[in-house]
Amino acid sequence: MLKDYFDKFIEYCEVEKNYSAHTITNYVISLNKFYDYAQSEYSEIPDINEIESDDLKYFMIYLHEEGLSNSSIKLRISALKSFFKYCKKKNLIDRDPAHNLLTPKPSKKLPSFLLKNEVNDLIDNFNEKSALGARNIALCELLYSSGLRISEALQLNLNSIDLRSRQVSVIGKGRKQRIVPLGHKAHSAILKYISRRHHFMSDDNSNALFLSTTGKRLSPNAAYKIVNKAMSGVTESKQKSPHVLRHSFATHLLDNGADIQSVSEMLGHSSLSTTQVYTHVSVERLKDAYKKSHPKA
Repeated sequence: MLKDYFDKFIEYCEVEKNYSAHTITNYVISLNKFYDYAQSEYSEIPDINEIESDDLKYFMIYLHEEGLSNSSIKLRISALKSFFKYCKKKNLIDRDPAHNLLTPKPSKKLPSFLLKNEVNDLIDNFNEKSALGARNIALCELLYSSGLRISEALQLNLNSIDLRSRQVSVIGKGRKQRIVPLGHKAHSAILKYISRRHHFMSDDNSNALFLSTTGKRLSPNAAYKIVNKAMSGVTESKQKSPHVLRHSFATHLLDNGADIQSVSEMLGHSSLSTTQVYTHVSVERLKDAYKKSHPKA
């Protein structure tokens, strides 16, 4: 009986392999799930040597139709792969039906982003009349306008910004340099901040564009707290970080017809496939809009 083999495998995992209770629980759940599937699909439970690779593929389809995520399906199939590997090792089966079985890749989470009105609300959270507010507005406008990583923005020096040409020279991953356009709002915000930058100056005379209240280069932790606090009253998204502004930059560009190659270059991605996740965001938004607006959606 298939159940007997399952029991022997679990005992092997507990006694000989000394697997954790968490792993054992996962194996038990996964094997029972396959047993329930076999009971519902076949007139009688197949002998262990009768199970084919196709049976396991159909089991994956069954799990998918039940609404399981790719990562959950992978967990169930990994347990079966371990089981059949054990069976082959113990000479309980002639061949391993799960040997070449490919498990699904985990689903990529779509990046969080702000709506256009939420970006405006975010900026409105700062007091533009204060030097601190001017700095924070300039930082957020730059992240949204040019799609910079927070690490890239904080490494900028005064000479990294060409205010006349309205562009930013960025040193990205792998020390690769790229030139990114600077939007008019970010340009205006940076001009206002630079006119008040002396409020942050110390004896160090730092060339850093963004300074802390002690006159040092603004730290990633401080920048995160600035953006996180400002986003708290603006969006219901769980993610509230500077990276959300970079996501918003890419999403809004693609929404408005920008070509993916240009967006990829501005983001400093080494591959177009990395940028393609933002096209999925745009497509999902179109679907939502269609469902809400079309009378026969």
